[in-house]
Amino acid sequence: MNAPRFTRMLAALALSAATVLTATAAPSKAEATAALRKAVSFFQTQAGYRGAYLYKYSADLKKQEGEGKALKTTGWTQPPGTPYVGEAYLEAYQMTGEKFLLDAAKQTAYALAASQLRSGGWDSRFELGASERRRHAYRTEPDTGKRRNHTTLDDNKSQSCLMFLMHLDQELNFKDRRIRDTLDYAFTHFLAAQYPNGAWPQQFAAPPDPKEFPVQKARYPKTWSRTYPKKDYRGHYTFNDNSIADMLNVLLEAHRIYGDRKFLAAAKKTGDFMLLAQMPEPQPGWAQQYNADMEPAWARKFEPASISGGESQGLMRTLMFLYRKTGDARYLEPLPRALAYYKRSLRPDGKLARFYELKTNKPLYFTKDYQLTYSDADMPTHYGFIVGSKLDSIEREFEKLKRTPKDKLNPPRKKPTYRMNSGLAKKAQSVIKSLDGRGAWVEKGTLRYHGADDNTRQIIDTRTFVKNMRTLAQFMAATR
Repeated sequence: MNAPRFTRMLAALALSAATVLTATAAPSKAEATAALRKAVSFFQTQAGYRGAYLYKYSADLKKQEGEGKALKTTGWTQPPGTPYVGEAYLEAYQMTGEKFLLDAAKQTAYALAASQLRSGGWDSRFELGASERRRHAYRTEPDTGKRRNHTTLDDNKSQSCLMFLMHLDQELNFKDRRIRDTLDYAFTHFLAAQYPNGAWPQQFAAPPDPKEFPVQKARYPKTWSRTYPKKDYRGHYTFNDNSIADMLNVLLEAHRIYGDRKFLAAAKKTGDFMLLAQMPEPQPGWAQQYNADMEPAWARKFEPASISGGESQGLMRTLMFLYRKTGDARYLEPLPRALAYYKRSLRPDGKLARFYELKTNKPLYFTKDYQLTYSDADMPTHYGFIVGSKLDSIEREFEKLKRTPKDKLNPPRKKPTYRMNSGLAKKAQSVIKSLDGRGAWVEKGTLRYHGADDNTRQIIDTRTFVKNMRTLAQFMAATR
């Protein structure tokens, strides 16, 4: 090949490569910063309300909802609501150092501080509108009679509020008085609400009377109702929806951040309740909830007194997590019996029933009109009456833990680092391009709680906002 022709070929290849690089070039960090600022400004001032956030909004912002319809001035506590957004702002700030993110996190924290109940925690929803606030016993409002005052631990609601506030408190070097007062008040009331046996209720308004809650091991009731008894279950010892596991995580994180042994003591006490709550043979598992006599009990109309094949798997992982944090082998002791029991309780399809009948161990289901049955042929679809088995992975983790030296159980945390690569650059570019002129990420979707006749087809989803915000923050933080 002659030299001029070879030179021209190299030039053409270089031009082609340059064209490809230009077409797929990553955005600059300045462009990513500008997009992030625009998105946060929109979500903070147009979608949210003074630091309060919901799950979904119509694209025109005329309708919004959490786990139900909501007013513009309403905030939701259950993820992906207000504390979920606040935690995401804080994480993005820690990645980028951009002050507007810290300011957004602080505004979210102040919304939660203003909506803390006198009982110490938070309800499922809170109100920042003056007229609606009169219905709730907020700590910052005058005490003027009977109002909603039940702190809820269901679905990681109050726990996620505490987690976010603790993390922000630490970031601010414990100097923000409003956040410190909120946390001090919360922990005083939460620790008082723990039952003598270490358990936690689904909801509480005041500390329990120790005389009414004796410390004893779990047992089978002499009889149990096969029809829904319609009793208040908010004070039951509740594993359902991982509420006790979420509370344990809060206590251990509080101990890590503040170093106060009262938090570690409460966490260990929680673990002690998990040991007490393991049922005796022939079903050495756990129930979703127990009454004060430590007997499996009904909760909602589709949650019978039974042994759980669902929450129990998470509970076994929680016991292993507590062992990692404490090195106390007592928390591993229940696992061999529980694993053997659940393995012999597997359905023919390799899955577990959510509920097993007391003593007989027959799988329990409900018909669509909520009649208890042994058949899975006519189940409601809103609830998981059949759950996947994670027993093999739980057993592998258990065996690995037994072989792990105690000084290796709880390695120090490492600050996450991000490396620039083509995948991250491509995601950041896509996120920036999909931002509309207002600073919103709009997508196809519907609002769940606005009825069949609702014509919403374009929505703004809080989860998408958080995911895209994290992508931009990671891109900005990435090293070459």
